Amino acid sequence: MTTNKHLPDDRAHQPSDPSLILLTGATGYIGGRLLLALETQGHRLRCLARRPQYLESRVSPPTQVVAGDLLDYESLRQAMDGVEIAYYLVHSMGSSSSFETADRLAAKNFAQAAGEASVRKIIYLGGLGDESETLSPHLRSRQEVGEVLRESEIPVVELRASIVIGSGSLSFEMIRSLVERLPIMITPRWVAAAAQPIFIGDVIDYLTTSIDLADADCKTYEIGGADQVSYGGIMATYAEARQLRIRMIPVPMLTPYLSSLWLGLVTPLYARVGRKLITSIVHSTVVRNNEALSKFPVKPRGIKESIRLALNNEEKEFAATRWSDSISSSGQLISREGTKFTSRLVDSRTIAVPLPPSDAFRPIENIGGETGWYAYNWMWNLRGLADLLLGGVGMRRGRPRQLRNGDTIDFWRVELFERGHLLRLSAEMKLPGRAWLEFEVTGDLNSSTIRQTAVFDPIGFWGRLYWYALYPAHLLIFAAMLRGIRRAAQTNVVQN
Repeated sequence: MTTNKHLPDDRAHQPSDPSLILLTGATGYIGGRLLLALETQGHRLRCLARRPQYLESRVSPPTQVVAGDLLDYESLRQAMDGVEIAYYLVHSMGSSSSFETADRLAAKNFAQAAGEASVRKIIYLGGLGDESETLSPHLRSRQEVGEVLRESEIPVVELRASIVIGSGSLSFEMIRSLVERLPIMITPRWVAAAAQPIFIGDVIDYLTTSIDLADADCKTYEIGGADQVSYGGIMATYAEARQLRIRMIPVPMLTPYLSSLWLGLVTPLYARVGRKLITSIVHSTVVRNNEALSKFPVKPRGIKESIRLALNNEEKEFAATRWSDSISSSGQLISREGTKFTSRLVDSRTIAVPLPPSDAFRPIENIGGETGWYAYNWMWNLRGLADLLLGGVGMRRGRPRQLRNGDTIDFWRVELFERGHLLRLSAEMKLPGRAWLEFEVTGDLNSSTIRQTAVFDPIGFWGRLYWYALYPAHLLIFAAMLRGIRRAAQTNVVQN
């Protein structure tokens, strides 16, 4: 079951009736957050997923998860049974084949199945772009999907959005990686393209309040944030929020293809997705019709506040969903095993323990202080001494006998503690970035798995240099620490 049921700054909205809602794209970035919002508001939900196993652990008990594929009409027809409102939040940008063809067929199947099931309303999130211009294949396909859905003669609310700002979103992670990694950037022409970025919380508000629109008001709406700004302006605003200095040098000869290869080297985007994204953002994506401001109870935020909220959300918790977690309509996971798709650097490893979770977790609950860190304690003490010399807290604080959220353990603070299951620590030593150390234990009466995850969010070039300089030591310490925890758990059971 998902542990995060609330999104930051979501506004309260009560459902008007207990109608059954079909949600597609719930494994994606937008759909995953919309799922949490709709569950929090008490709506009856059915989620369609090609691979239900990726979704079943994320939903609350009342929410249905059914297997289906928008390219398989029969499975879609069954999923539509009894549905009043249907959300269409899928696309094929991660597909290696013709995404335009796949999008067109998926939308046609969806519209036909919705019509046969007498669905009352379809809500669709598309993309901004001036129809009078020659749009990129991606933007053209997004708008074509809206046209196909309207052919069903079911009332359709189509929301056309520009760049979405939020921790984990595709565009935001690209911007973040460029600014964090490159103090000097050679920038192509698309950096000057005008956009109207919108905060993820505002997008979710538009999507949820679309449920109550009257049939006569079901049409296409352009939605955006309070500011019109270029990608270069967004990067400058992000740098200001992170107190980084950047310099951008425009170079006109970088084509979308060359830009996508360049992005693949310095950002989380691999070339196929990067090329499709760039061919879209070379176009102006600004709101030309502000009717949405009068039809929806949403007051969009500006770019500074959107970036601040995205970063503040990460101060409190890991991103609820990321674009890289989504499954494209080709059925392939976009993320790659062992790769972290944000600017954060991650070391995650597991170990099996032939004990129930309560016993496996006991050494974790006692970690730090006089107990130590189960491996290379002299290296931990050396790091504490270095921190003390730099004006930090060092290892002087020790730890309390019983852990609670907010307690300190040496130069860490307890961010989240669930006895027998989870311990998340946030670092308070002097660092060129932010760091977390998390232990999670799962299992049954006979065996457990301990997952240990170290996360570092570097600030600029020096932060990344710090991580990679210490990476060999981290490999040694983290692997030995996990083995030490298993050994301590087994020793405790024998002694008791």
